[in-house]
Amino acid sequence: MSEPKKELVLGVGAGIAAYKACDLLRRLQDFGFGVTVVPTPSSLNFVGKTTWEALSGRQVNTQVWEDVPNVAHIALADRSDYLLVAPATADLIARIAHGRADDLLTNVVLATQAPIFIVPAMHPQMWLNAATIANVELLRARGITVMEPHVGRLTGSDSGIGRFPDTESIIIAFKASIGPSQDLLGKRILITAGGTREEIDPVRYIGNRSSGKQGYALAAAAISRGARVQLIAANTHLPDVAGAEIIKVGSTAQMHTALEAAFAECDALIMCAAVADARPLQSSAHKIKSKSFEKIELTPNEDLLASVAHQRRSGQILVGFAAETEDGFANAQRKIETKGIDLIYVNDVSGGAIFNSELTHGWIIDKDGYSKEIAETTKDTLANELLDMVSHRLGLPNV
Repeated sequence: MSEPKKELVLGVGAGIAAYKACDLLRRLQDFGFGVTVVPTPSSLNFVGKTTWEALSGRQVNTQVWEDVPNVAHIALADRSDYLLVAPATADLIARIAHGRADDLLTNVVLATQAPIFIVPAMHPQMWLNAATIANVELLRARGITVMEPHVGRLTGSDSGIGRFPDTESIIIAFKASIGPSQDLLGKRILITAGGTREEIDPVRYIGNRSSGKQGYALAAAAISRGARVQLIAANTHLPDVAGAEIIKVGSTAQMHTALEAAFAECDALIMCAAVADARPLQSSAHKIKSKSFEKIELTPNEDLLASVAHQRRSGQILVGFAAETEDGFANAQRKIETKGIDLIYVNDVSGGAIFNSELTHGWIIDKDGYSKEIAETTKDTLANELLDMVSHRLGLPNV
């Protein structure tokens, strides 16, 4: 993988939720951020400096008097695109609100021009205290984003507002606060969606359960990031994606024709459609009567992704999807090799899961051996995760 695109300071306050910031750090790295951790001195009582250095792969300091020749607080402030503080205790919020600069993190906060995003975590009585309320209002008035803490179980038997939000919620809120990236500006993204159908007669067909929701989510996300999108949609009933060129198809052969016409001009193909593996050897022009409906002889359809992979030019990125019910990870790894693609997303559709749902879960695997498990999340979130990886690969030389 190449160097990350954006630099981020992850400030860590002295709360029990500090250990949860370890997962947050990993997710930020997965999204392409280069992360430097700046813990407060007291926070090291919860997670030690060695842990942060091991996870971030970078030197970790807590005081202005460390790394003096490099003037760390100014250097970090100048090179950082974003500053995310998680967890932020009532004390840390108060110090930031009143301009205190008594450790490295608060010095960086004062020196940076980067957007600041704060994730509070504390006891409900502290969050609802008039002083904390006033401090949060002051920070927000200054343009700093302060996320609302969650409601739930805290330390001991206490429960209420003040719980550190889950990593997914923080990532979604943080990315929303910094605005949509335009990293795909001017790129041509070709996406297939839905499920192809193979006609048996004018009434019946061989098909699948794909709704097209994931492909449409990818199209919408790509457009929001500046891409020019062509969406080849097979048998979907979803509203058109504003800004996308929609090409409606029915069968696998029709999708193949559309792919052949559009593929040469695209920078990336994301083959999200569920393509029928076979079609009837013969299709009847008239409805087959029930008493004559004894058997259907099938013939395999062409593997569309493997077919266009042979025509790819240097720099084009190919992304595949796989729906499996067993051995999904191993099968997906084999498909990367046999189809000649860069990335694949595989999900477990046992019991009808995923199809027509707003949620998904599975694995992202790339040809270089990188893999990432995707816990249950929205298809919109997955769309941006995949586009982050596509964007990254489009920025690499000689892909």
